[in-house]
Amino acid sequence: METINTLFLLSGFLIALSVVASRLSSMVGLPLLLIFLALGMLAGEEGVLGIQFDDYSLAFLIGHLALAMILLDGGLRTRLKTFRVGFRPALSLATLGVFVTSALVGVIAMWVFDLTIVQGLLVGAIVGSTDAAAVFSMLSGRGVHLNERVSATLEIESGTNDPMAIFLTLLLVELLVGDLGGVPETLMFLVSQFGLAMVIGLGGGWLSARLIRWLDLAPGLYSLLALALGFAVFGLTGFLGGSGFLAIYLTGLMIGNQPGRHLNFILPVHDGLAWLSQIGLFLILGLLVSPSELLNYALPATLVAMALILVARPVAVLVSVKPFFKFRWRELFFIAWVGLRGAVPIVLAIFPVIGGVDNASLYFNVAFAVVLLSLLIQGGSLPLMARWMKVEIPKGVTPNHRGPLGILPENDYEMFVYQVDNSDLDDVPIRLLRFPSGAVISALFREHAMLHPKGSTRLKLGDVICVIGRADDLPALNRLFSGDTKLKQERAFFGTFTFDGDARMGDIASAYGLTLSPGETDMTLGEFVSLRVGGHPVVGDDVDWHGIHWVVSQMEGNKVTRVGLRLY
Repeated sequence: METINTLFLLSGFLIALSVVASRLSSMVGLPLLLIFLALGMLAGEEGVLGIQFDDYSLAFLIGHLALAMILLDGGLRTRLKTFRVGFRPALSLATLGVFVTSALVGVIAMWVFDLTIVQGLLVGAIVGSTDAAAVFSMLSGRGVHLNERVSATLEIESGTNDPMAIFLTLLLVELLVGDLGGVPETLMFLVSQFGLAMVIGLGGGWLSARLIRWLDLAPGLYSLLALALGFAVFGLTGFLGGSGFLAIYLTGLMIGNQPGRHLNFILPVHDGLAWLSQIGLFLILGLLVSPSELLNYALPATLVAMALILVARPVAVLVSVKPFFKFRWRELFFIAWVGLRGAVPIVLAIFPVIGGVDNASLYFNVAFAVVLLSLLIQGGSLPLMARWMKVEIPKGVTPNHRGPLGILPENDYEMFVYQVDNSDLDDVPIRLLRFPSGAVISALFREHAMLHPKGSTRLKLGDVICVIGRADDLPALNRLFSGDTKLKQERAFFGTFTFDGDARMGDIASAYGLTLSPGETDMTLGEFVSLRVGGHPVVGDDVDWHGIHWVVSQMEGNKVTRVGLRLY
């Protein structure tokens, strides 16, 4: 009984301390996951609390459980439309990119640690993949709003590159312990890792999404059912020889893209579960490492980490993305820089320990050191690098609060809450607002008192407005209530003037005295910009033409609907 009480006391204290310490991330700019790791190390056997923990099998189990929940949440929040621009380059990075990264790091590790070629390649395989927990956390938690092409590629890559890293790690472990099968068996293992995961993940996810949408449950049970079905898909895929990590990510993707009121109950709960998973996972991994032993590998591990960050990852991005896809150099550089390592390499480093490989502690400590340096160097500089590489776009206005009304089973009406920050709306009667036809103001609050709005009611700065509408009304509402600060940021980025994407290029050329080729005269502005960008345009793409800077400012599906203009 005393042991159970101690367990509850220590776990509750460490999780609460981790949550409170998360404030340091915004205050001093440290990545959250690095803080969680540091707290785990401080609580370990050589730290303040002196907790002794060396159960690699339990850490391996906790790692799988936590990563499964993190990937499920990541899939739930990934929109299918992002696959339009990010799936193919992400898949290339998740396969060819991981292979190239692992090979280059392996050769460098062989030289640094004086290992055999197989042992060196095992080091490379362990640290070869990016980490979903790190990427999702850094992109959502650092206030960086990237253009869709870059963010989609990074998110999808981190959710799909585990099978290749697991395949390479297990292959090399089996080679070192003498249990390697024949070439056909090895190739079949690789195919099954990806193939089974995609079939079971997409199929199981589609069935799960239909079941969740069909059932009428208490609100709290939707998230529990989604988690249970995700775990079932994870276990079934792993049992049959596929990658459970990829399968559960695809399951979350299918559930998250099935419209319905269930998502309003699932997403908030899974957000908390993902945070709990990240905290618990990194605390456990921090407890598992011995700082004194880690110091013995510090210098050579630093060389491996810098080689990974500065050589292997950039080369892998150039080889697997540049020849096949239309990315700009600054986008490629940023993708290369945000090859964040996190929990996955440390969990993979437990494979050699469990498999009985010689010098197993080397693999674990090197992986841990690489993760620490990746989070510190790459994660810590992410906002600065995004601005420097010009892949960051202004974050649009969103409602302060929003929630479904529960009237319709899908495409439900919602309550959107805005605060009036736009000085252009000050003292303007409500009847003069350019409101979407299906939206109405249901309430207005001024100085904590509720008013009954009428057409003659004049708005004041600081008013809080409750609007009933649908998700399709959000773009117009967001533009209407965009505050002065947001407007200045958007105008500085997109330009003072914006044009409709359907505007005829011949008319624009006549107005600005520009020269067009014969085939471009009858094009729309959206078609012209899409052609000049090449491939699939996204918000933030720019085109330099005759001293004019055209910037895509709004998209609807694959169509450019608004284009900003900046004169040099």
